[in-house]
Amino acid sequence: MEDINVRSVRYPVVVDQKFEKIALKLGRTKRQVFIQMVDYFYKSKKDPVDLNDEVLKNTLLKNHQQYIGFIKTQENMLLVPIKILIDRIGESQRQIIERFNTEVLQHNVDVLNNQHAQAGVFSEIGRLMDVIAKSQKSKETLKTQFMSILESYIRSREAFTMMTSGREKDELIAMVKDQVRTL
Repeated sequence: MEDINVRSVRYPVVVDQKFEKIALKLGRTKRQVFIQMVDYFYKSKKDPVDLNDEVLKNTLLKNHQQYIGFIKTQENMLLVPIKILIDRIGESQRQIIERFNTEVLQHNVDVLNNQHAQAGVFSEIGRLMDVIAKSQKSKETLKTQFMSILESYIRSREAFTMMTSGREKDELIAMVKDQVRTL
């Protein structure tokens, strides 16, 4: 059987110490770490001298540019039309509210004017009711006073005899007339 491990690499002791630390840290043998390092650089096509890893930076930048392009496309396709639509809806809502407020305020002014007119009519009706109530009271009072005068006249008339003079009768009639006039 042929030994496949025929190649060797020479490197300084300082590099060997670093290499050993890496192997211990990863928990592998130096041979395994070396093989994996070669595979890594072979597959990723990275230059080990390039510590900043320009390929990775370029890849990330390209991905970021793709994401930004996607977001801008979405913004133009979705967000801008939605914002325009929402602005239109907001403006139409403002117009509806303004018209509603105008109509409601006009209606309220009309109702208020009607209420003032009705309040005036009601106060006039109330005043007339008071006058009627007072006249009713005074009418009842007049009836009572007139009945008193009439009863007094009847009593005085019955108290007259055949001998009562005409002058006393005339005085009684004049007195009753004065009482009726003062009502």
